[in-house]
Amino acid sequence: MSDKLCFETICVENRTLKNLPFHEARLNRTRRELWGYAGEWPLSELIEIPDSIDNEIHKCRLSFGKEIEEIRWEPYTMRTIRKIRRVYHDDIDYSYKYEGREELNALFAQRDDADEILIIRNGLVTDSSYCNVAFFDGSSWVTPSTPLLQGTQRALLLQTGMIHEAAVQEIDLIGFSHIKLFNAMMDWERAPMLETSAIV
Repeated sequence: MSDKLCFETICVENRTLKNLPFHEARLNRTRRELWGYAGEWPLSELIEIPDSIDNEIHKCRLSFGKEIEEIRWEPYTMRTIRKIRRVYHDDIDYSYKYEGREELNALFAQRDDADEILIIRNGLVTDSSYCNVAFFDGSSWVTPSTPLLQGTQRALLLQTGMIHEAAVQEIDLIGFSHIKLFNAMMDWERAPMLETSAIV
């Protein structure tokens, strides 16, 4: 049993909660695995979009433990990413979307003059600090089979065949031309795409 709080970040666009079935599945899996709950929370019934939210992109941040702790709403602005720094941690674990991100924040602090990090664990590529990643090999997009967090956008992209899973070692990076960084707030069309030469 865990007393830690977890959270879901849900994209709201045109006053619609996007990718909700994947968020619901992850949230309810977290509740089962951390707290032993068999019941399902229907997020479409639990989240009511306030009248103050317009058609622009907003972030809905739902914090929960055994119960819903808080639902926050805020406008979303995408970060600019031009350079990515490799960082290394062989024991990092972020398999649940915990509010406590101390290890991730400590790794992000190592980015120096870069805008984002790429976390290498035991020689395998995982995620950036806030995004899952995929790499272009000349014909298709490959996402590492060793992510720190099973992202909801990642789950959607795998289901629709936009990306496929494979083990990606750090030494494999030289064989890819581009990297995309995506998460619940940055779908495939909006995902920043950089040449892999931007990974230092």
